[in-house]
Formats: sequence, structure tokens, C-alpha cells
Amino acid sequence: MKVTRKVLGDAVEKKIISSEQADSLFVFLQSQSQDSARFTFTHVLYYLGGLIAIGAMTLFMGIGWESFGGGGIVLISLLYAVIGLVLTHIFAAKNLAIPAGICATFVVCLTPLVIYGLQHWLGVWPDHSQYQDYHRYVQWHWLYMELGTLIVAVIVAWKYKYPFLIMPIAVTLWYLTMDISVMIAGDDFSWQIRQLVSLYTGLLMIGLAFWVDIRSRYKADYAFWLYLFGVIAFWGGLSWQHSDDELSKFFYFCINLFMIGIGVVLVRRVFVIFGAIGCCGYISYLAYNVFNDSWLFPMVLTAIGLLIIYLGILWQKHEKAITVRSRKLLPSPLRELLESKP
Repeated sequence: MKVTRKVLGDAVEKKIISSEQADSLFVFLQSQSQDSARFTFTHVLYYLGGLIAIGAMTLFMGIGWESFGGGGIVLISLLYAVIGLVLTHIFAAKNLAIPAGICATFVVCLTPLVIYGLQHWLGVWPDHSQYQDYHRYVQWHWLYMELGTLIVAVIVAWKYKYPFLIMPIAVTLWYLTMDISVMIAGDDFSWQIRQLVSLYTGLLMIGLAFWVDIRSRYKADYAFWLYLFGVIAFWGGLSWQHSDDELSKFFYFCINLFMIGIGVVLVRRVFVIFGAIGCCGYISYLAYNVFNDSWLFPMVLTAIGLLIIYLGILWQKHEKAITVRSRKLLPSPLRELLESKP
């Protein structure tokens, strides 16, 4: 739960802690959470500004930059990178972890542009594509840019250890698997293969995120971006699959229910959100395609909803006992990970 001044004030009224202890505890909790991403106006400004700067050099890069030539693109990008590193050090020295992490991420996101300009400069870039296509099309010749970005990202993340630096790593891993698949499949790279690649890439990224989550359970949340893009890739690849088999559609529904359960256990909202969207999609399919003319279906669905509410009441009543018993059966690292969650 979120600890506010009101919560601490209620504790003072019930004589659980003193007024001085409440004030000291509130100051301590504020200092502990100042570097954690929260939905405050300050943090919104941080991320809005950072994403605009990153987007300007990645998603919104126009063809006007081509007029600088390969060498000009490299030099300008390196100048931006130096500015980003200087700002990272300035913010880090002032204990402003979030803007420092955003500036370090900005430097990593410049890497594909630098490699693109370098390849143009050396005359080894294919003439049929431009940098602004990097985020829109799957092409095998993006591989050098992606591998270079991963190397720089790992080095910068190892140096500065800001969780936001995992974001370009997650995105680049997703891009990399798609482009490697194009290189292997060649002209046979169909939409069906794209879906399967996305699905299995998502599974691998979720597995990597879980491993990172366990390894960093007492540190910062380094797994967030891996979970986010892993779930998007997996759920997208899964949802794009087409089947006329009702059993397969029900299996899809069960997978989404399982995602909700995983999200609750690991306290990861991204699993719950996409799992809920998938479940709602399946129920909508049943309502409009399978039981469209049935008067009984809404009644059964209402009964199921009430049953789930009742199960929630039972769970709340026995949650502590069930949690204690079930966690005794888990491996020590996983038990410690779950105990570290709120």
C-alpha cells in the first residue's frame, strides 16, 4: 500500500507510533523513494522531456539529415552523445537518478544513428533504405546497428546501473530477433513466421526478465522493461494466431488467465493488463459469435462473475495462511523475490 501522511497520522491517533516518529518515518520513506519512478508532475516532466529527445533522434529522424552525409551524421551524433554523457555525470553528482538515467539512455539510443552514418561514410550501406526505416521495417542489414547498440547499452548499463537503460536493450533484442529471422528465412518470411518469432521472442524475454528480477530483487527494478516488451511480444504473437478450432480459442483464454495469475504473484501489472484484454476478447467472441442467440449465456456469465467475487472473499480470508504454506514449497531465491514485493 502507499504510505501517506494521512496513514501515518491515523497510526498516531491510534497511538501505534508517536508524532515525532511519524514525521521521521515520512521523511525517511520520501528519501528512499525519490529515485523510484512514480506518477508525479516532476517525473512526468522528466520522462516527457527525455522521450521527446530520444524520439527526435530515433523515431522522428527525417531525411533532412541525409544531406549531412555519413561523416556529418557521425560527428553530430557523437557531439550529442558527449552532451548526454556530460549531463548524466552532472545529474548523477546531484543524486538525480531519473534524469541521469534518461540522459544515459539517450546516449545509447544514438548508437544506431552513429553506426548508420559510419556505414554510409565507409560506403558499405545498401542504397535502398534510410535510417528512418529502422523502426518501421524488418531488414537483415539493420543487424550491425542492433549488435552495436546492444554492446554500447550493456557497457553503459554496467557503468551507470540505471533501470531505464534496460529499455533500449529490450527494444533492440526484439528488433534483432525479427531481423535475424528475415536473414535466415529470406523470401519465405511470411506473416505467420513473424507471429511465431514474436511469440517465442516474448517468451525468451520474459524468462530473461524473471532471471533479472531474481538477481536484482534487493536492488532497483531492472526487469520492468524486459517484462513489458516481453509480454507485448508474446501476447501480440499469440493474439495474432488464427484458428477456427474452438479448443484452441479456449486454450488462448486459459493462457490469458494464467498471465493474470502470474502478474498477481509477481506484482507485474503488464501481465494482468494484457491477460485481462485477452480474456475480454475471448468472452466477447463467445457473446457475439458462439452464443449470440442464447438467453442463458448472460445469466451463466453473471453467475461466473459472482462466483469469482466469492472466491476473492475466500482468498482474502485465508490469504495469509495460504501464502505462508505455499511459499515454504518454493526455492529460496523465488521465495525471497516474492517476499520483497509489496
